[in-house]
Amino acid sequence: MSGGLHVLGAGGHAKVIVELAQAAGWRVAGIYDDGYLNHPGVLGHAVIGALADVPDKPGVQAVIAIGGNRVRFLLDRRFKALDWVTLVHPFSWISPTVHLEPGAVVMAGAVIHADAHIGRHVIVNTSASVDHDCSLGNYVHIAPGCHLAGDVTISDGSFLGAGTTVIPGCTVGEWSIVGAGAVVARTLPANVTAVGAPAKPIKEREPGWHEET
Repeated sequence: MSGGLHVLGAGGHAKVIVELAQAAGWRVAGIYDDGYLNHPGVLGHAVIGALADVPDKPGVQAVIAIGGNRVRFLLDRRFKALDWVTLVHPFSWISPTVHLEPGAVVMAGAVIHADAHIGRHVIVNTSASVDHDCSLGNYVHIAPGCHLAGDVTISDGSFLGAGTTVIPGCTVGEWSIVGAGAVVARTLPANVTAVGAPAKPIKEREPGWHEET
């Protein structure tokens, strides 16, 4: 923590990340956003430059403070040398057997149980719960109030809207979106948008869409 934390992004999600980082004992070294000109700052911290100004070199500790999964995926590919920090709010609870990958953030009130795996740049948002043996792939975002039962798999890049429930043993395929309040009662394929209780796909996207720049 000696050099402070570099925060990528300055929108509403960044407010939560900055407060989380400070609660976890970090000093904010700088905030970067492509809309930095005339930006009012984030909770008293100035936005000091564009994303291109981030010092991409070993030893620079950083976190992506952007809720969009595709954006986090692209920034992870763009910045090769940064030391991605895992942030855990002190008012969350995480089993000692949980594995957290670099860049993951766990918000206040979240609970993660035994032998869960949380991938790179995953967001476990406010008051979400992840039960035993769940696997969250890279760039996943589970929104506030989501509840994953045991042995659930959320594949890379998927987004679960606020209040989503996933029953035991189900899988959500890569880069899929599940609408707020949905109940995932059976496995969902990749690259779909699904809504309802039980959740059913209503829209499909081409595989690889998220890699387009």
